[in-house]
Amino acid sequence: MLHYAVIFFIIAIIAAVLGFGGIAGAATGIAKILFIVFLIMAVLSFLFGRKR
Repeated sequence: MLHYAVIFFIIAIIAAVLGFGGIAGAATGIAKILFIVFLIMAVLSFLFGRKR
């Protein structure tokens, strides 16, 4: 999950440098969503993993 978030962030940076604003905005949005999902899953895994 984190790997894909970083890839979309890099795509957004490259698209922004080349002037593709729409693609950069979309890639940034996807990267944010993936990062938030990663954080939620990591916290849940940490909490439920400690109980065992």
